[in-house]
Amino acid sequence: MDGVTLRRDGHVAEIVLDRPEALNALSTAMARRLADVCAEVAADASARAVVLSAAGEKAFCVGADLKERNAMTDEEIMAQRPVFRAAFGGVLNLPQPVVAAVHGYALGGGCEFALSADLIVADETAVFGLPEVAVGLVPGGGGTQLALRRLGPGKAADLVFTGRRLDAAEARDIGLADRVVPAGAARDEALAIAAAIARNSPVAVRAAKRALRLGNGVPLDAGLDLEENAWRTAVLSPDRREGIAAFNEKRKPVWPS
Repeated sequence: MDGVTLRRDGHVAEIVLDRPEALNALSTAMARRLADVCAEVAADASARAVVLSAAGEKAFCVGADLKERNAMTDEEIMAQRPVFRAAFGGVLNLPQPVVAAVHGYALGGGCEFALSADLIVADETAVFGLPEVAVGLVPGGGGTQLALRRLGPGKAADLVFTGRRLDAAEARDIGLADRVVPAGAARDEALAIAAAIARNSPVAVRAAKRALRLGNGVPLDAGLDLEENAWRTAVLSPDRREGIAAFNEKRKPVWPS
């Protein structure tokens, strides 16, 4: 439906970029649908982890649909802008941990979707890049800021200023990809990671994600205050009582949250 499919398997939600005939290029309709799906998943207390995957064999996502954009006026492009920001923001702001399963081309907005995730699993066919400057643009889905935070200023500048492409091995070497798996195995690996996350306390995991996200780049004392808030959120929750009881009773916890 409009290029995005939502699947659920237990406590794992899978958001699929599903426009393979266009290499999952992001159109206006697809962006609207993605923002709506992310809002639905964010509000779903039963969804404890999210996988962001893509249909087709050639690409995760090649960024904005430039064929659509080629026919737009300046006014139409500016009207599209908040729609795109809502789509990228929807992924970035999901309260659950997000694991990106990347295969094939992840260029421009596709790379930015991957950077919006908490963990990136890439298979050996993955190709990453932020080539916007080659077509007279600047990354607009968070690419400059997310690459800066994940890679540091030098490596981020290398990607953004040159627009060059990275294979999976180099992406892992510079910290862009967290795990590299054989061709065709990224989705299965991402689902396995998400399932492992989903077995843990949803209160604790969400609190930990907030501390990690908000603590990036802040002074240590401020970061430790964020961790303190996360700790208090977890320790005063029913999940803490259930988790410790289950440990002592040598059984799997049944999380009340």
